[in-house]
Amino acid sequence: MRARNQADPNLAIAARIKIEREARDWSLAELAEHSGVSKAMISKIERGDASPTATVLGRLSGAFGLSLSVLLALAERSEDRIRREDEQPVWTDPETGYVRRMISPPSGDILELLQISLPPNVRVPYPAAAFMFQRQQIWILRGQLEFREGGTTHTLRQGDCLQLGPPIDSSFFNPGEEECVYLVALVRR
Repeated sequence: MRARNQADPNLAIAARIKIEREARDWSLAELAEHSGVSKAMISKIERGDASPTATVLGRLSGAFGLSLSVLLALAERSEDRIRREDEQPVWTDPETGYVRRMISPPSGDILELLQISLPPNVRVPYPAAAFMFQRQQIWILRGQLEFREGGTTHTLRQGDCLQLGPPIDSSFFNPGEEECVYLVALVRR
């Protein structure tokens, strides 16, 4: 059995957020205004003093005009066309325990595959901006998931696959008593 990748992706994420902010010639205050994330929190994230939550990363990526997946892929980029299981970056949301495994090779093609593990009774909201530049499908591998798109709730069980609609405020919720594991396939627009 292979060991889980021990590399801490938070430093790469912190560096990428700073690169994206500086590329736009934005101050911390301007990024805070565009994203709705406090200037103090952005500063802590960029210094590596705080681990951003999925919600915060969704707001920051939306402010940059990037999907969350693209922001994270840019932080993890290389020229490799294969990514072994023990080399796949794993990020855990410090607030919810949500675990995101980047399956796709870091070469950064238009298709990305992610494996998500969502603990029981956890809800992760995302603003519409997090979905702006991608098409996405969710395939449930284990457990159940309630995906809310605006006012519509989709109840998904093992084997179900949902293609997301137009960008809208959304949330992922695991109503079950066991972890929900799902695959996300994204294609950049």
